[in-house]
Amino acid sequence: MNKPIVIMNFTGVYDYESFSHNPKFAWIDCTHLQGVECYCDKDGASALKKVIENYPAEGIHFIDSGNYHYLTKFWTDKIHQPFSLIVFDHHPDMQPPLFKEMISCGSWVEDVIKTNPFLKKVIIIGPSEQLIKSVAPQYQNQVEFYSEQSLEQDTTWKKFSAEVISTPIYISVDKDVLNPQSAATNWDQGSFTLEELEQLLSIILKHEQTIGIDICGECPATLNIFEEEKEAQLDSAANKELLKFFLSTQSHAFQQAFKK
Repeated sequence: MNKPIVIMNFTGVYDYESFSHNPKFAWIDCTHLQGVECYCDKDGASALKKVIENYPAEGIHFIDSGNYHYLTKFWTDKIHQPFSLIVFDHHPDMQPPLFKEMISCGSWVEDVIKTNPFLKKVIIIGPSEQLIKSVAPQYQNQVEFYSEQSLEQDTTWKKFSAEVISTPIYISVDKDVLNPQSAATNWDQGSFTLEELEQLLSIILKHEQTIGIDICGECPATLNIFEEEKEAQLDSAANKELLKFFLSTQSHAFQQAFKK
């Protein structure tokens, strides 16, 4: 099976991002789905699993705003071999869920840990020290964190470069890890530049086998059309750069999918 580039369009924002207007990309229209924004209920989860059932975890998946970051769980549920999850995010996404019967954009990492028997390791890169401290104690030993602040130190970069991951990996990138000059999101953002993010990704991709990738962090529409156009152009440029970066490290099939 080919490794597709998938666009999951919930908010309509990709309509305004020129990078996505490639006829070889697989578009999945999710604008009609109910019970899926931020919190995903049972019916919403069932509908989402159905719309992605014919697509593999292998590939690059654009999953709209950070409100839908929980989709990483649904994509990684398709992996049936030991793997590690690498998450770039300004938030750990390990908050205690408000509704136990729902998966949310703020608690999905915990859900993956609890439910996926193939998951061997989780590494989260870019959250603030304060948010890391809020993670429940029972997960502190199961998840390795590289905070935004710690990566300013040479010793942490050396530790990160020497990181040993003994399984194939799935990478999830929330663009809120980037500074506001590099991307526009609907959550508070970190301080990484695109170049710094790609440096970190390069360290991982140089040594590890990548199963699949997803990217979120789009900025949904506002009432200010001029601001919307500016944000869409900024995010489109960031997505295009990340896509080219990932394609340069991946197979010929990926590269052909990106060419018109």
